[in-house]
Amino acid sequence: MNQSSNPISIEEYHYLLADERIAKFPLPKRDASKLLIYKNKQLKETVFSNLVDFLPENCLLVYNNTKVIQARLLFYKETGAKIEIFCLEPSVPSGYAPSLAARESCVWKCMTGNLKKWKGGKLEKKIKVNGRPVSLTALLISSDSNVHQVLFEWDDSRICFAEILEAAGELPIPPYLNRKTEESDRTTYQTVYSKIEGSVAAPTAGLHFTDDVLSNLKTKNIRTQELTLHVGAGTFWPIKSNDIRLHRMHAETVTVQKVAIEQLLANVGNIIAVGTTSVRTLESLYFIGCQMADDRNPEKIHVSQWAPYEHTYSLTVEQSLENILRYLAVRGEDALHADTQIMIKPGYKFRITDGMITNFHQPGSTLLLLVSAFVDGNWREIYNYALTHNFRFLSYGDSSLLLK
Repeated sequence: MNQSSNPISIEEYHYLLADERIAKFPLPKRDASKLLIYKNKQLKETVFSNLVDFLPENCLLVYNNTKVIQARLLFYKETGAKIEIFCLEPSVPSGYAPSLAARESCVWKCMTGNLKKWKGGKLEKKIKVNGRPVSLTALLISSDSNVHQVLFEWDDSRICFAEILEAAGELPIPPYLNRKTEESDRTTYQTVYSKIEGSVAAPTAGLHFTDDVLSNLKTKNIRTQELTLHVGAGTFWPIKSNDIRLHRMHAETVTVQKVAIEQLLANVGNIIAVGTTSVRTLESLYFIGCQMADDRNPEKIHVSQWAPYEHTYSLTVEQSLENILRYLAVRGEDALHADTQIMIKPGYKFRITDGMITNFHQPGSTLLLLVSAFVDGNWREIYNYALTHNFRFLSYGDSSLLLK
């Protein structure tokens, strides 16, 4: 494996994070959160409402418009045993939009809690959807390691699966919050610009934005553009091996509109990503465009985990993005649909991302590796500053603006 030439020990990316530093709830006002500024290896702090004062003038700010679905379903057997089903991604029909719009039945890849108590047969749950009584059933049809195919069926063809989840599901807040989901999370664990349903975790850097912050961007002629990456449960999966080469990244689905790619092409060299999900999407676009140099009309578009490290890439960012636009034009499509497993680790060369807004991540996580790669290994200095200056950590915590 080419990636073996750069072995990384995950132990080098651990730090002590006390439970009291983890923000269990957001602040009452989103943009009152603290913002750490890292530029030219210098650190300072402000509040998020002042973000516009520190962004490069005329930059393009790119954010992830995904919306968290209420993906956790609880069933109870006649014995009283509780079975938890966590919907990860759709299988039949494939694709989030058609599956969420499905009537009467659909199949999803799921994780299952208390699986040993579910020894076959259908689980049933009586619910009300839009005031109508509905019987929802779940049937385990196959398993592959810790991921299971589950068939959901319901007895009212007027109701789609999105409505089923809205009525019966629970918002899956991160496990490290160590608390139950509360009604307030249904609002606070969504970005103000979320609109495309499909994630099981929020793109948390975006949680700090308010309508006021977005409006203030215009004062420095900062434009915004959106893309979609549906965040999977794999974002919480720990790295179990000390050798990062043995960790398998989860695949996430990506949708980028043609107009967004055109805007990226027009702003190469001045692009700021909101969150690591946006970073992974932007960087994946470069490798997708490189693939299209060899295959101009691929049927399946996928960026593998180690794609950035397995070849030498000579295309410019502009050439790569132009390849994608050419592909969309030939097919008469308005958006690129792909999936990515990209691993961004120290030593990675960033192609499209010139700056990023991101929260403070878990010790020993792939997200911390990504941050370290962007700041040329200076992550510990940044995190030590945050730890000693009362910053709040993880999903509901404070954030940082990282600039070269």
